[in-house]
Amino acid sequence: MFELTSAGWILVGVSAVLVGLSKTGIPGLGILMAPLMAMAFPEHVRQSTGILLGMLILGDLFATGYYRQNAEWKHVLRPLPPAMVGIVAGWLAMDYVSDAQLQPIMGVIVLGMLAVNYWRTRMRGEDAPIPGQWWFAALMGFTAGFTTMMANAAGPVMIIYLLAMRLPKVAFIGTSAWFFFVVNWLKVPFSIHLNLITIESVKLDLMMLPLIVLGAVAGILFLRRIPQKVFNSVVQILAAAAAVKLLF
Repeated sequence: MFELTSAGWILVGVSAVLVGLSKTGIPGLGILMAPLMAMAFPEHVRQSTGILLGMLILGDLFATGYYRQNAEWKHVLRPLPPAMVGIVAGWLAMDYVSDAQLQPIMGVIVLGMLAVNYWRTRMRGEDAPIPGQWWFAALMGFTAGFTTMMANAAGPVMIIYLLAMRLPKVAFIGTSAWFFFVVNWLKVPFSIHLNLITIESVKLDLMMLPLIVLGAVAGILFLRRIPQKVFNSVVQILAAAAAVKLLF
């Protein structure tokens, strides 16, 4: 699996930088990493998700360390129980649902949620109510857990959830970092059981650590300089682009 071509090494390296960027400054970029890793390992697409999970966990460590005081814990904890249910459901579904079947479904879900969020903010502006119903956090958490277990692709789902909560950009990133820190570690036993995480995959992940840190530093610098409204627009555009890509 690790007899990579030169192009394969470049794709893995780019993915590592994107991991850091997405964890500390530009959420939404994460949706690009799964297809890049699949291209790097064309004959081992399923195993590439385990390698990516290891890189994501390394990125989580950096992001949670830097943003350790910026998480809105109620928005971390509320979707976690349904996310765990979603992880188990995704683990069970991996024998029955292929990536080709899952991706367009995810695309439709994300585009639908983006449309609803746009309608809410367009019609009500700053007065748009923050969804406080239990089912909203439950739906977002379950969907995030299911999609992250199947394809490491829960980023757009959490973007919708955190945008609906109207979090400031630093709290947005900090809350997202801690949520995925917990969720990604919860996925580890299931990924080991499926033989997606191995000694060899961990070694490759550690080789990519300098590039992950490079991307994380760039993400921090980006976040400091981007205005809140521009940040909200950027993450919505990236989520929409990711959803469209999943459809085709």
